Amino acid sequence: MKKAIIGVLVLLAIGLGYYLISPLFRNIKVDEAVPVGDVASTVAEISTAPAPLVGTPGHSAEGTARIVTVGGKNYVRYENFKTINGPDLFIYLSKDLVAKESVNIGRLKATEGNVNYEIPADINPKDYPYVLVWCRAFSVLFNSAKVY
Repeated sequence: MKKAIIGVLVLLAIGLGYYLISPLFRNIKVDEAVPVGDVASTVAEISTAPAPLVGTPGHSAEGTARIVTVGGKNYVRYENFKTINGPDLFIYLSKDLVAKESVNIGRLKATEGNVNYEIPADINPKDYPYVLVWCRAFSVLFNSAKVY
């Protein structure tokens, strides 16, 4: 009986270890174009200047983030983006750096490249000055940019 319990605990530890560590070794590159709208919409509708990404201890980051508005839709756009991977990573718009007042706009699509995330129509991005890469499982900030 003891050996069975120990075996189950070892399997659980291996599974948890794989869940926590394996994302660190997976890089996903995406290169999306700047969003475009109809003929009347142009990239000239860029709402904010590129803001540098700021990593946290153990979670390096490179590149910039900005808000882009095209055809009445708002997007978070990462450019020359590079970060480490991790478990359960999402992109948040937030009023602070601890995601206390935040909006989840989607699962992290890539660890490097140029990536767009559409902001829901009912969200005013000006109400959320920060863009975060946030680990939901552990409530940990990976990186941020102050876009407003």
